[in-house]
Amino acid sequence: MSVYLKSQKILSKWVDYNNHLNMAYYILIFDEAWEVMLEKIKMGSHSAKTTNRSTMVVETHTQYISEVKENDEVDIMLTFFDHDKKRLHLKLEMIEKKSKKISASMEWISLYINLNIRKVVEFENEKIKIMGEFINKHKIDFNSNNLKFSSKLKK
Repeated sequence: MSVYLKSQKILSKWVDYNNHLNMAYYILIFDEAWEVMLEKIKMGSHSAKTTNRSTMVVETHTQYISEVKENDEVDIMLTFFDHDKKRLHLKLEMIEKKSKKISASMEWISLYINLNIRKVVEFENEKIKIMGEFINKHKIDFNSNNLKFSSKLKK
């Protein structure tokens, strides 16, 4: 029940003195995987550069479930995605490839920003259409159980 975004091998420079992935790099890996999705819905770096519209994270909830160590490979999966007029709500999971165990999850809320004025704005109709089509195509893949931020969307 999820949508594949990206795979990542754990680099030695990301491992801390406890001999596992440092928490900062979990966030980096999730963020880089989310960029894959942002490009699909036309809100990634290209959009920021050409339309001066982007997203900014305002709240997160991260769970560290199972250790990830140097040279492990993980898949990042989108397990939930929704939006309202100005916000994105999503959840990603990090799955260790060999064991298929969930290593971590991260749920977050992002706001849609006009970079010229640094203010929250509503999504354009084109973006709402793209997101709606993606959600309709993948709604059977998503799991809305145990979400922390369900009440944050204003529908």
